[in-house]
Amino acid sequence: MSEKKDTGCFSRRKALCLLAGAPSLLSPAMAMAGRPPERRGYPGKFGSDAAHDTDAASLKWFQNAKFGLFMHYGLYSQLGRGEWVMLRNKVPLAQYEKLKDSFYPDGFDADHIANIAVDAGMKYVNLTSKHHEGFCLFRTRQTTYCTTESPLRRDLVEELAAACSKRRLGLFLYYSAALDWHHPYFPDPSAGFEYYRPTYPKKPAQYLWRKDADTRIYVEYVRHQLRELLTQYGPLAGIWFDPIMGYYARPDLFPMEDIYRMIRELQPGCLVSFKQGATGTEDFAAPERHPGEVGSYASISPAHREDARKVALKAWDRNRSKPMELCNTLQRTQWGYNRSDDGKHRGPDEVMALLQAAGSAKANLLLNTGLLPDGSIPAEDANTLRAVGKRRGA
Repeated sequence: MSEKKDTGCFSRRKALCLLAGAPSLLSPAMAMAGRPPERRGYPGKFGSDAAHDTDAASLKWFQNAKFGLFMHYGLYSQLGRGEWVMLRNKVPLAQYEKLKDSFYPDGFDADHIANIAVDAGMKYVNLTSKHHEGFCLFRTRQTTYCTTESPLRRDLVEELAAACSKRRLGLFLYYSAALDWHHPYFPDPSAGFEYYRPTYPKKPAQYLWRKDADTRIYVEYVRHQLRELLTQYGPLAGIWFDPIMGYYARPDLFPMEDIYRMIRELQPGCLVSFKQGATGTEDFAAPERHPGEVGSYASISPAHREDARKVALKAWDRNRSKPMELCNTLQRTQWGYNRSDDGKHRGPDEVMALLQAAGSAKANLLLNTGLLPDGSIPAEDANTLRAVGKRRGA
């Protein structure tokens, strides 16, 4: 494949222009996007102080929300083996990219999704706008590796934002900042983290990263995409970053403080989280399953492992007293759709127990469903969520 095709309209020339900050790459709309949008909070959710102190109002709303819907969806959904299938099964990059041509989310009904969330008594939803595979579920000028360039040409984030607005649901957008298995200038495992790239027998020609400094091209790509997310869809409840181990391995490669600053300038009331915490300046902590859980450092190279532990402990020490959200999944383990789990998902009794455990920890519960290949919520999950709503008197 030619370089231009491989990189999804991310040619070497464009990459170098991004690194240099060339303004010619920005459309007139993007150039205007530097102005913070007017913020009045989500109607009916924030108190009367929202116009005067949006950050405080956002946190107050978040702490009272208690329950949210998480949705993992991407090209990986078609394979039905979870969201890490590209890396774990070493699916050849060229083969994986072809999944874009068969990505057909005709079952993704944003109104139906929002209705289920309301029926369950949820107050917000969170969608994977870009997962580790690098495929984007939104309109972006930075790559053609996105839903608006797939057969149905739909902007799923735009549709969900409209549905959430009608039902006064907060909208969080998950964004994989510290892993991207598609972008040409994302680091490879030699940078210090085993999962930075699939370990293919032969490195694809599209993977152009050679040294730490090359990561700046990827970081500029992230900045541009976050600006799009923050300026195209109205007020967001928050940006939810992942994965934390990718950051802990090499915090010097990912300038999260600068990125947080940009988010808060564009949308002052937009909350920011990065799992247990990257810098400790996040608005809330969002660990998986259990408060404070970090996981194993074995995937980080020995040269960076001890520093990673120090960064993690420092961030958690600063975030442990902040509002908290525990994320869990209706499937037994994986977050993206896993066909082998069909009929074995958690039922209403288990979800009620998860809600009780989160409440005991003074945390929200962000409960995940892995959308089916067509973009619909599995029937067993929809039934469970409705049943939970009835039990909670929603």
